[in-house]
Order: sequence, then C-alpha cells, then structure tokens
Amino acid sequence: MHLLTETTAPDFATWKSAFDADTEDRGTAGLTLLQMWRGADDPNAVTCLFEVNDRDRAQAWLDKEAALGHGVSARFLRTA
Repeated sequence: MHLLTETTAPDFATWKSAFDADTEDRGTAGLTLLQMWRGADDPNAVTCLFEVNDRDRAQAWLDKEAALGHGVSARFLRTA
C-alpha cells in the first residue's frame, strides 16, 4: 500500500527542514518516503509518495498532522 500526500509550503526551505526533522515520527508511523516532487509551475506545491507498512499507524500520523494545522491532503493507494 502507498500514501500520496500533497501540501503547499509557503517557504520550501523551512518546510523541508521541518519535514526532515519528522523522519523518525514518520518511520514510527510505518511510512517510508519513496519520492518527493515539487510543482513545475509552483515550486511550493509538494507531493510525496510513501510506502505504508501499517495503515492504522499511518492514519494516526495523518490525523496528528491535521490536528497540528498542517494542510496535507492525502489518499491511500493500492496497486491495480
């Protein structure tokens, strides 16, 4: 299973620093970053693809991010 997230980072460098600092929490949530993209037309638009090892823990991480006010849209994906 995979997780695709999208967010807008008003200041990418600051956002990326905080994202990197959260690596351990994402790992504890069963998430492994596979790829990160920045928008070609909007470099503050960030899309991330994660491998999900535990959907419940990943959902709890997403819920925590939402509670902290981090504007992240997300969807879980399965291979077709």
